[in-house]
Amino acid sequence: MTEPSKLPHRGVPEHQPAAGGIAARARAAAGPQYLNGLNPEQREAVETLDGPVLVLAGAGTGKTRVLTTRIAHILSQGRARPHEILSVTFTNKAAREMKLRLGQMLGQAVEGMPWLGTFHSIGGRIQRFHAELVQLKSNFTVLDVDDQVRLLKQLLQAENIDDKRWPARMLAGLIDGWKNRGLTPSQVPAGEAAMFANGKGGKLYATYQERLKILNAADFGDLLLENIRLFRENPDVLRQYQSRFKFILVDEYQDTNVAQYLWLRLLSQAPARPGVPLSAIIPGRIDPPVIPGHAEGVNSDVQSHIEESGDKEDSPPDSGSALSAHPGMTGAPAAASASPPKNICCVGDDDQSIYGWRGAEVDNILRFEHDFPGAKVIRLERNYRSTGHILAAASHLIAHNEGRLGKTLRTEDVDGEKVTVTGSWDSEEEARAIGEEIEELQRAGDNLNEVAILVRASFQMREFEDRFVTLGLPYRVIGGPRFYERAEIRDALAYLRVINSPADDLAFERIVNVPKRGLGDATVQLLHDHARKRRMPLFEAARAVVETDELKPKARGSLRELILQFDRWRAQREVTAHTELAEIVLDESGYTEMWQKDRSADAAGRLDNLKELVRSMEEFENLQGFLEHISLVMDRDGGAEEEAVSLMTLHSAKGLEFDNVFLPGWEEGLFPSQRTLDEQGRAGLEEERRLAHVGLTRARRRAKLYFATNRRIHGTWSTTIPSRFLDELPSANVEITESKGGSGWGGSGGYGPSRFDNVESFGSSYTTPGWQRAQANRNRSQGGRGGQARGGFEESQSSFSGSRGDASGSRSDTFSGGFSRNKRGPMVIEGELVAKSTGTVSEFSLDDRVFHEKFGYGHVVKIDGNKLTIAFDKAGEKKVLDNFVKRA
Repeated sequence: MTEPSKLPHRGVPEHQPAAGGIAARARAAAGPQYLNGLNPEQREAVETLDGPVLVLAGAGTGKTRVLTTRIAHILSQGRARPHEILSVTFTNKAAREMKLRLGQMLGQAVEGMPWLGTFHSIGGRIQRFHAELVQLKSNFTVLDVDDQVRLLKQLLQAENIDDKRWPARMLAGLIDGWKNRGLTPSQVPAGEAAMFANGKGGKLYATYQERLKILNAADFGDLLLENIRLFRENPDVLRQYQSRFKFILVDEYQDTNVAQYLWLRLLSQAPARPGVPLSAIIPGRIDPPVIPGHAEGVNSDVQSHIEESGDKEDSPPDSGSALSAHPGMTGAPAAASASPPKNICCVGDDDQSIYGWRGAEVDNILRFEHDFPGAKVIRLERNYRSTGHILAAASHLIAHNEGRLGKTLRTEDVDGEKVTVTGSWDSEEEARAIGEEIEELQRAGDNLNEVAILVRASFQMREFEDRFVTLGLPYRVIGGPRFYERAEIRDALAYLRVINSPADDLAFERIVNVPKRGLGDATVQLLHDHARKRRMPLFEAARAVVETDELKPKARGSLRELILQFDRWRAQREVTAHTELAEIVLDESGYTEMWQKDRSADAAGRLDNLKELVRSMEEFENLQGFLEHISLVMDRDGGAEEEAVSLMTLHSAKGLEFDNVFLPGWEEGLFPSQRTLDEQGRAGLEEERRLAHVGLTRARRRAKLYFATNRRIHGTWSTTIPSRFLDELPSANVEITESKGGSGWGGSGGYGPSRFDNVESFGSSYTTPGWQRAQANRNRSQGGRGGQARGGFEESQSSFSGSRGDASGSRSDTFSGGFSRNKRGPMVIEGELVAKSTGTVSEFSLDDRVFHEKFGYGHVVKIDGNKLTIAFDKAGEKKVLDNFVKRA
């Protein structure tokens, strides 16, 4: 044997543990466990720590896991201490969940992360540290909305401004909007200030801010606005926080507004050397802010994205400064490049930006690479929630948006069931069909907690609530009260309850001073004392008190007028339909007018709910029967642990997921919302499409879309057309199903053949008045003009229309049920009738006296082919097709 010292000398090769060997397996076991189970894209997002990173995380792709794992990785690698990480979320719930997950990953409670929280909680913390620099004390009070409105009322009174014409709540909304856009009082454009109290809006805003300082108080918007001012006016304070935060992480970046964007941009710049002027870091800091969407002073970088002029650019033009795209950040291009951005990671999904109505700017995420040159964009496209067909449908739909960065969701799961599209005759049948489908799922063993109905507008809920009560299906309303529990509905019902039963003290007490009549707590207490002493109902006590001098003249007069109104309404009850009586009560009491004058954001929705309440009464024979039904609805409060169907708006559904999702109301005018299209144009349409995408991606196993041919919107029955979004779905992933609601409706109605249609004849036994009117109109129009009359929508405008049969656009295909495919009623969107002339000569003449089943009597004032402009005696001037009127 050769002695070791005598062995020839050779270089020893480097050793690497063999793949799958003992050493490799042991090293993997010793590595961080929190990285286990991440897919390659998620792991890349976690481990890319240096420089700016944008994680485009589609629905169900595990973005929360990526965000929390990234923090854990930073801490475990020793790249930063807990107090050197700024992690911003939108809700306290999200912040708590992140802390909980971090604790589970790291095996210890995360108590050392003081800068993990919401934008406003962190902003408030910074503001308390430097309160004196924004003219406050460190123990300042944060006002809630009620306190804010009360303070504004005092200011309005001091300025002798009528708070009924110019409500304090409206001013509060304007001020909140200005603060969300980073505007101080001096920066509010004159045009916007003129929107309130004849140009006094700006002055009132300034006075309000001064008053807050005197009271040592701040409102919610100040928690960021004052932070921005603090940083701009005190460069040393800004440098302190820029140096402190080595890593910045932001969740739901697509939902940030202008103020949040500015706050982040200030903190995300590398700290400048002491003595360097702030303008070198924050160019144009003294310039007035640029207001997105306003012509005056609009920065071209922002305007290029928000104009609705058809500009198709996907990215903003390079202005030389990342900061130039927002208020107060213009000019000095060289300075921004001199200070490279810090380690900032923003997680978001441009396809789920659905809060533009409350100030969110989707452009913030779209311009991330422009704001942070050299940023790395990582796309999370592997979905762990939905089946293949659902994802394919959602991805194909959202691909129609132009303002997006682009990604395609995919899954390794099975294709599952196709997305279904079902048409129904009206909204009642729609609710009936969905109710029956849910019962089928329940019989098949599905948990009701895994069933959700997502509506575009809250007024749609009423029909489902009534149906579920009839079926005995438990349900819960998410994100708001049930329909009959809403304040405006309870008020209206209280009026009706007092008419039905004068001894209903609780109802009378609720509305005795609603709307305001000068009958305050002292008056009500006096009535209670009188009622107890005389052992009589509150209403009768009021009748007795007004005959005495116990009340002041003004209060006595108001109470006497209210009593006389109730007496009159009870007399009318005997001769007036209960639905008409409800309208009379709401009008004569001043309740409708109260909400009409209210300038708050939710006033329009409350008026819609009142109209829906009146419509719901049509199904009952009298007022007593309706109120008995309501008592059953209100009594259905199941236990918190009871299985129940979830009912909510699409906006409330973000972040939730269910096995079975029903999406009713996919009709033009409702979804996409006509109001949104009118106010925001193309940008509004794209946000509505994002909302549809969010709705579809809430579903794990089944997504079921519905539309109705007839729906009452804003108190007016409308013959609707299916949503354009339906034709933007891929045929291969969609199945057309027949309504289970009990009618014989089918096909595409009056919209022309859809590419989804499987045109088959069917019989109909539908006998509602609406169907009979349609049959009568069909027979009359076919007899009068050879069947050439068409509905109130030009088929070339519908995405559901196919090729036309001839130059005139007429069709010969008719369903065997007796309803011609090219017949439909006038389209009504936002209360305005829309009709298109076919060029056919009308049989009517100017000044002809006519009758319309909905609008009553009137006379013809203009003729355009078969389209008539009629001045109705009660409904005013309307445009309708001549086959919907007859000679008077």
